[in-house]
Amino acid sequence: MKIEADALKLDGIAHGFFTRQGGVSDGIYQSLNIGLGSDDDRGRVLENRTRVADSFGVSPENLLSPYQIHSPDVIAVSGPWSEDADRKADALVTGTPGVAVGVATADCGPILFADPEAGVIGAAHAGWKGAITGVLQNTVAVMEALGASRRNIAAVLGPAISQKAYEVGPEFHARFVQEAPGNARYFQPSGREGHFMFDLPAFITDTLRQLDLGGVNDLGLCTYADEDRFFSYRRTTHRKEPDYGRQISAIVLM
Repeated sequence: MKIEADALKLDGIAHGFFTRQGGVSDGIYQSLNIGLGSDDDRGRVLENRTRVADSFGVSPENLLSPYQIHSPDVIAVSGPWSEDADRKADALVTGTPGVAVGVATADCGPILFADPEAGVIGAAHAGWKGAITGVLQNTVAVMEALGASRRNIAAVLGPAISQKAYEVGPEFHARFVQEAPGNARYFQPSGREGHFMFDLPAFITDTLRQLDLGGVNDLGLCTYADEDRFFSYRRTTHRKEPDYGRQISAIVLM
């Protein structure tokens, strides 16, 4: 049901890049769909989220994920959401044991962070928009504000869409190259004129390495290609299916 990264197998920390397996949803959402924004039966989604929480030994209320908006925004949390809380963000950070922070993905990059010495962890959702506007840098900055040190932070990129499955148009390419000419290295020509294959995982991991963290790793798993284990927004779009499930990546201080 979940994949663990060696770099995050740390004392006092539990984590998991969860697959789509091990839940109760069916049809196009089979089976561990945790997407509250999907059109799946809400009761099944909540049961799936409970199973994720149970795997960490925390209550469902202590499994926190943001209302993701493809932004650079990060929220520091210390307990369950209050009813009036602003949950709009694309990363969560905590230094509170027993509070699991996670992000939902279905092609975008899920990144889990941990500084075991300071006892500070984070989870970020990085699609191209969040990655280019600073969600990764901001996650590290909020971790530092809670006492983390960059040299002690391990960051791992989980299942995301690979370059061979991610075709983009000329406007997309132009924006990235305008941002920094060196970004051209993340693109290869596709079979269509003026279109390119974009390497989101490389862009994410290179951005993380530029932050001088203690370690940066990529699990090298493609959500589009591995249908048995992962949901994929782009695969769903190509098939003209009405909706898609989301998997979660989460981390907790024990």
